[in-house]
Amino acid sequence: MTNESWGRACEDLLKSIGSNNFTTWIKPLKFKELNNGVAHFDVPTSFVGDWVSRNFGDAILHHLAVNGETVDRLQFNVGSQSAKSPVPATKPAQAEPAMPANAAPARAEGDLPGAPIDARFTFDSFVVGKPNELAHAAARRVAEGGPVTFNPLFLYGGVGLGKTHLMHAIAWELQNRSPHLRVVYLSAEQFMYRFVQALRERDTMGFKELFRSVDVLMVDDVQFIAGKDSTQDEFFHTFNALVDQNKQIIISADRAPGEIKDLEERIKSRLQCGLVVDLHPTDYELRLGILQQKVEHYRQQYPGLVIAPGVLEFLAHRISTNVRVLEGALTRLFAFASLVGKEITLDLAQDCLADILRASDRKVTVEEIQRKVSEHYNMRLSDMIGPRRHRMIARPRQIAMYLAKQLTSRSLPEIGRRFGGRDHTTVMHAVKRVDELRAVDNQIAEDLEMLRRTLEA
Repeated sequence: MTNESWGRACEDLLKSIGSNNFTTWIKPLKFKELNNGVAHFDVPTSFVGDWVSRNFGDAILHHLAVNGETVDRLQFNVGSQSAKSPVPATKPAQAEPAMPANAAPARAEGDLPGAPIDARFTFDSFVVGKPNELAHAAARRVAEGGPVTFNPLFLYGGVGLGKTHLMHAIAWELQNRSPHLRVVYLSAEQFMYRFVQALRERDTMGFKELFRSVDVLMVDDVQFIAGKDSTQDEFFHTFNALVDQNKQIIISADRAPGEIKDLEERIKSRLQCGLVVDLHPTDYELRLGILQQKVEHYRQQYPGLVIAPGVLEFLAHRISTNVRVLEGALTRLFAFASLVGKEITLDLAQDCLADILRASDRKVTVEEIQRKVSEHYNMRLSDMIGPRRHRMIARPRQIAMYLAKQLTSRSLPEIGRRFGGRDHTTVMHAVKRVDELRAVDNQIAEDLEMLRRTLEA
């Protein structure tokens, strides 16, 4: 066997396994000699040799045979030391050892990086409502394991809407169902830190081996890597390598892939090729359900504490933008009532949570909505309230009416008057139409979410 025949085999391997797998796993191999039917290769680490033997051994033997070489076995050596005793390239991959029952899935193997998984964030503790039911169903499907149906799963939404909760829940469920899986959950910031550390220590190959050997990769707040070119490049290649191996990837961000400024177009395209799911802002019913679940939990911690009727409804109505703030308000309320030994009444809630309620009282005006929607759709404000009915104007006008109904306390007749004296039935039709469109038109759903966040910021 010669370097020339190995080169021809490499050309064939490139076509059969893809450029990402070839660059990551085959290119580092250095052919040394063929001796008694055993092809010897130098590899940078024993890990690479083991991985190639398990995952690409058959393919290498096949392409060597096609190019006229008779090879029975492959052996990989780290420098002058053997990485492993000669084994058939057809040796099946060994099952990963099971983790201890109490191990967090982010630490599926001792050498894997990752953030700790919060035991509070399970599917059982996740309250499902209309704004998050699709995200919950998709997360459940991924957590079942088995064949990958959509890759990646991309969850996005504002602060405190449940993205991180669902990612932790997926990790716990995967651990319970398949303890042998190598699952890594970490933030994009931690991914970047590990990469920079590898660059500083001149161990980028070790970094690649680590992240491309996992079964499930979960990266939170991916918008953090936007504008960081080297980290984006490595993330892109890691992403491709795992997809090529049919490994599951789960990503979260605070906005849709196409809206993340300074994120490379090739990464946006990759992220959009899977299932992209928006966690919409919570509605009143969902917020009330979250509070009711929390109360059941707190009753164990504060036995005998009484909460008066109407308090939860009041909180669900007044604190509407952030579930974390809502839960924090309830925690403070229970702790305060316990300390002073009083029943949780509406008056107590208003006194105890005065600062939170003031912060949640920012008033969005109809005029502000009209201005923001006009800017977003690049139209004149005069057209927003004028008589023109052209589709390019009528649709943004309907969206502005819908947001005015959702974000202000104005009545339908009042909203109609601010849109050029239109009848309240026109506003009703606009609200109904936009509600129908947001369920079937992803662009309108994304526009609504972005405008809502801008107005409530």
